[in-house]
Formats: sequence, structure tokens, C-alpha cells
Amino acid sequence: MLRSRAVAAVLLAVLLAPLATACAGSSGPAGAGRPAVTLAASDHLGGAPVYVAQERKLWSAEGIDATVTTQPTGRDALNAVLGGQAQLGVVGDLPAVTAVLGGRELRIVADLSRFSDWRLLTRTDRGITGFAALKGRKVGVPQGTNVEYALSRMLASARLTATDVTVVNLAPNQVTSALARGDIDAGVTFPSFYDAARTALGERYAELAFTGYTARTLLIAGPSANDETTVAVLRTLLRAQRELGTDPAGARQAVVAQSKGALQAGYVDAYQPRYTYGATLSAELVAQLEEQAAWAKAVQNLPGAADRAALLRHLNPEPLTAVDRPAVTVR
Repeated sequence: MLRSRAVAAVLLAVLLAPLATACAGSSGPAGAGRPAVTLAASDHLGGAPVYVAQERKLWSAEGIDATVTTQPTGRDALNAVLGGQAQLGVVGDLPAVTAVLGGRELRIVADLSRFSDWRLLTRTDRGITGFAALKGRKVGVPQGTNVEYALSRMLASARLTATDVTVVNLAPNQVTSALARGDIDAGVTFPSFYDAARTALGERYAELAFTGYTARTLLIAGPSANDETTVAVLRTLLRAQRELGTDPAGARQAVVAQSKGALQAGYVDAYQPRYTYGATLSAELVAQLEEQAAWAKAVQNLPGAADRAALLRHLNPEPLTAVDRPAVTVR
């Protein structure tokens, strides 16, 4: 009798197991059974679709659980991907190029946004009224970021190079204080610090506008990323981009909320409309990466090949092709 009861109990447990699993899936944690993905991002405005998706909880509609971390610079976001702390990264164009030249394993999945409204920050008492006046001056810049490349294009517009100035490597938030103290004559930093410099310098504040470089915010994939999850991420970002277009004011509020106090509403209202959004992989992107690679090799002595064929090997067009085939025009 006891043996029969034991056998019956085992059979009942086997029969009930699928039901128990189903119940656990329906009443368990929100992300149960969904693939998880980690994204390391940097610029809140360049990567605005990521933050809109995060604030409005759009990831779950594509069946993924996304964890987004915000890094101080694109270089830091890149390092998180290369170090295995994130599968995908939202980075500037130059950090991606230098990683490629350094032989690191990454793939460029999409060009998410573009921005070309740069400023050289300076002081009225330095008499810098044109880029040619930078010769022999101290210029602060966060090296290793696309801001450094912006400075190189400013110098090139006046037939100067970095050897014609003293480049001072500063964190993005240090450029303003260095200018205020007079430690540097001019500086280039991220647009989110322009207003802080204007406030700190007051009547001494001066700037030179520059539109000769279009910075691109890229979505990159590291070694641990897979195409299926990347496709789901891209679908989510395209939905967020549509919301940027249909509800720009609400999208700006989402970015401010996600910045956790790092960005002020006035700055976001003024600068987010200056970004062009839309996930693409274009011939123009590859041409620009080729120019940057040649510059990086010359300036940083990086070993990798800078030709078009080498760069194309670090593009992964399949996920974006699956989501929006016309957006992929690179050949």
C-alpha cells in the first residue's frame, strides 16, 4: 500500500510540473523568460532614443529586458562593451574607430544620430577671434572622444594641427573650470557644458561656432551580443525615434528624467532639436570613419588598417537590414 501511494505521488508530481511552470511564468518576475541585454550609453541627446525607450518602458514590447547604464563619455561606454560589462554600446564615432584600429572585437550596428553644432569655448581677454589665433595657445579637450576630433577639424580649418597648440587632456566637466581659472586659453567639450561655461565666465565668455564636423552616435555590438537580441533592441529604438518625431516635447521630458539631474530642461529643449535622428548605415558614414581612421593613425600611432575594406569588416548590417532594409545603403 505504501509503495503504491509513493508511486502515485511521483506520477502526480510529474503531471503537475508543467502546470506549475506555466503558473510561475505568468505570476513570476516581469522579465521571467525574456532575454536580457545590457547597454552602455553616454551622450543623453545623441542616444536620446535609448533614454526614451527606458523612460517609457518600451523594451518589454519587443520581449527583452534591457539594463541601461550611463557612462561619462563614449570612450567609457566603449570600454564597458570591450570589457564585457555590456553587450551593446552607444558611443561616438571616434572611440569606435580607435577600437577598430586597435584590433578590438566590435561591430557597428547603426548610426543613431548626427550633430554638427560645435563651439570652441574661450575668454574675451584671450583675443581668440578665429581658429588661426589658436596657434601657440593651450586648448583643453577630453582626449579619446569625438570632441578631440572636433578640435582637429577646427584646427585644420585654419591649416593648423595639434602640434601647433598645447593640448591639455581634461575631463568634459573640467574644461569650464580650467577656462575660468585661466589655465587654458580655449576648450572644446560636450554641448551639455556650454551653458555652464557661459555662466562661470560671465562677461568674459566668448565662443566660436563650428559646423565642419558631423559627430555620429553609433550603436555598437561587442563579442557577447547576438543578432536576435540586437534586432529586438533596434526595433525598440526605432519605435522610440518615432515618438521623438510625434511627441518631441514629451521625448525631451523623458531624456531629462533619465539624466537624473545631469541635464537641465532648458538645455535639452535648446539642443535636442539640433540632432538628426534615424538609424542608418550609409556610405557617408563609412567615408567619415575612413577619414577619422587616417587621422587617428597619424595622431595616435594606432596599428590597424584604416582602409575602407578593413572598416567594412567591422560593420554588421544584418540586424538593421532585418528591421529597416532601406536604411542600409552602404555597399
